[in-house]
Order: sequence, then structure tokens, then C-alpha cells
Amino acid sequence: MAVDPAPYAKRRAHLISLMRRGIAVIPTAPEVMRNGGTRYPYRFDSHFHYLTGFGEPEAVLVLVAGDATQSILFCREKNVGREVWDGFRHGPDAAREIFGFDAAFPVAQLDEKLVELMGNQPVLFCPVGRDAAWDARLLGLRNCVREKVRSGISAPDEIRDVRTVLDEMRLIKGGGELAIMRRAATISAGAHIRAMRAARPGRMEYEIEAELLHEFYRCGAQSPAYPCIVAGGGNGCVLHYAGNNAALEDGDLLLVDAGCEVEGYAADITRTFPVNGRFGAAQKDVYEMVLAAQNAAIAAARPGMRWNDPHDAALRVIARGLIDLGLCGGSTDSVLESESYKRYYMHRTGHWLGMDVHDVGACKMEGEWRILQPGMTFTVEPGCYIRAADDVPQALWNIGVRIEDDVAITAEGCEVLTEAAPKTVAAIEELMRWPPES
Repeated sequence: MAVDPAPYAKRRAHLISLMRRGIAVIPTAPEVMRNGGTRYPYRFDSHFHYLTGFGEPEAVLVLVAGDATQSILFCREKNVGREVWDGFRHGPDAAREIFGFDAAFPVAQLDEKLVELMGNQPVLFCPVGRDAAWDARLLGLRNCVREKVRSGISAPDEIRDVRTVLDEMRLIKGGGELAIMRRAATISAGAHIRAMRAARPGRMEYEIEAELLHEFYRCGAQSPAYPCIVAGGGNGCVLHYAGNNAALEDGDLLLVDAGCEVEGYAADITRTFPVNGRFGAAQKDVYEMVLAAQNAAIAAARPGMRWNDPHDAALRVIARGLIDLGLCGGSTDSVLESESYKRYYMHRTGHWLGMDVHDVGACKMEGEWRILQPGMTFTVEPGCYIRAADDVPQALWNIGVRIEDDVAITAEGCEVLTEAAPKTVAAIEELMRWPPES
């Protein structure tokens, strides 16, 4: 796939301008062994890829800010022999030309070059604390620079976490990023439609997971954005259920939380639907409550609102709904004040979304909830999880419902990126009707 270096060069230039003076060292993620002789599928570091577009392991980006700015890549050397075993690698010369760096060197020269480049730089920017080995390595190189003090060369006397700046940069998505996220959302929505059509009593959770993965890869996604959750019946009340190995029972709901990754950007969708294609009366009551909560939250997702406003809007609907279902007592305000709702709704209504499925970015600024701005992307995912218990009506036992969509704040309001995945009772039942009507 051809790479347009312009967006990455623009981000590097912006980061350099925010650094003002100093040197930044940003490594990509290491390869990780799965077991003897095999590695997990490689996934680059999100911050590194955001600035480079370079997807190979064993790479480091170095940025120099000041009077003479530089953007330098360190990567593996071109090695035709290793390509026979491991696949294509660019090498420094091609990487410099294709990805638009000022210079590129073999990664084996990193330490030697960094000792030179750190000289007389006031600040060292790096992902402090992310990797103890990298922290020790950089501190050791900084000490090597300090040994040159008698030659009039000073070492950085300040170390800052470069992620503080990068997190803010990544929080606002540009047009190119949103286009990729729309594609990831469209593929993921198609996978959820496929899952709904495949669900039948007697099938296994892992069979539905297989349908999701098939659609992801068939449509060009590189991987799931996170492990799929396919949870039938009471398993849907386990927020991070990972088994995916139970049989689907007639009369149960199936909660599916799954999204794909496209070009480093994640989608994140949850749909809950009846295994047999028809909601029972109690299931419908809970489902409609959660859907109303999600609609209220999406209505509150617009510029000028605070990050917490969608959550508060959803929470008020759920509190009222839990009272109506007989699961909580008192007024809506008293349920909210006492937090008795947390027995059935214990998580927040969303999280930032982007290159990481739980993406970077502060939710509060100086103690105040952040103001929503165009380009911010996040999930909206209220839920209700009712476990079997003596003080719970039996008709509500083991009903777990979550409805999750991805939204992007626009100048006028918000765009629901994942709206192609059906979520009304009527739309789900129509899609799941079997045999389909001609």
C-alpha cells in the first residue's frame, strides 16, 4: 500500500514546534514471543506510527527541535537474506525517501548517534516509565553525554514525558483519520450484521466469533481491535467475558462486543440480540431502557458539552428505568445519589477511540470535565447487567444488555460512525427473521 508521507511529516513538525528546544526519542513496540519459535502478530506502537507511518519493528524515531530541526529514523538494514524468512524490509535509504525523513540510519547505530545528538540539548523527551529497559538505556546514554562536560558539551538536564504532548495531538482526529475510522466502523457493522444472521439456538459462541473474524478479514481489516466478546445468556453479565465457548440457548440474549482495526485505527461496537430472533417481554423492557439511555447520551454528544454530559444523560435514563423494573427503589435523584444503580450498571458510558481502542487523552483539564470539540471520537455504550438473585424478579435473571456505537464530534453535533449496525428491536428482529421473507 502506497504511503502518503505528508500527514506524518506535518505531525512531526507540529510536535517539534511544541517541544521548542530539545530531543525526542520514540521507539516502536518490540516483537513479542508467543512460544518457542513463534511470535505474536506484530503491532507497532501507536505514538510511533502516528508520527511515522512506518510499520516495521526495531525502529526508533528521533526528533530534534531548536535552531536546526531534524526528523531521523533508525530502522533495520536492508537484508535480502532475511527477507526470504521474514518478509520485506525497507532499509534506511528507502525509508528516508518513502516516509519523508531528513535522515535515516541503521538501528544498530542508534546509541552512537544519540550520544552525538543529545549534546547541548536542554530537554530529553521520551515515553518515561513505559519500558524500564528503555528508560535505563536512555539514562545510560545521557550519562555518556555528561562525561563530555570538559569538552564544553552538556547533557539534557530535564526529562519530560513526550506522551503528554502526543496524547493531546492524537485526541483531535483529522479528516484522513476519520476516513479510516469510518471504514473500520463500516466493516465492523457488517460483521455484527453477519453475527445476527448466523445466531441460532444450539450454535456455539465461538461459531459467532468465527463469523465476526471472517467478515473483518474478508473486508480488508488487519486484525480485531481487541479480543471479541461473544456472550450468551448470563455470560453477558460478565463485562470482559473471554470464554466464547458456551452453547447458545433458546430464549437467551447474545451480547457481542467486537470491532476491527484498519490501518492502525479501531472500531468498537456492541450489539445485544435474542438468540432465537425474538425478544422476550422482560428482555425487551431492559433493552429499550438501555437504547433510550444511549439515545440520550448521543443527543448530549455535541460541541460545547462536557465530556461527562453524555454519561450523566444516560445515567438518568437508566436510574429511572431500574426503578420502573423494580430493581431500585426511591426517586431518580435518590438512586443517583446513593449509587444503587451500580449493582446493574457499573461502568462509564464511553471512552476515547482512535489508534487505541481505549484511546489516549485526558477527560479532565485542571479538574474540570473537558469540553467536547469537533474531531474528538469516542464510544457511547450504556448497559444493564442483571444477575440471578433472590431479590431480583426471575423474569429478569441473566439479562445482560450493552449497546455501543462510535461517534465523532462535528461542528453541528456528532456523527454516529457505526449506525449501519441495526439496534432497534424492530430492525434486529427483521434482520434475524428465519427463514427470510422474499
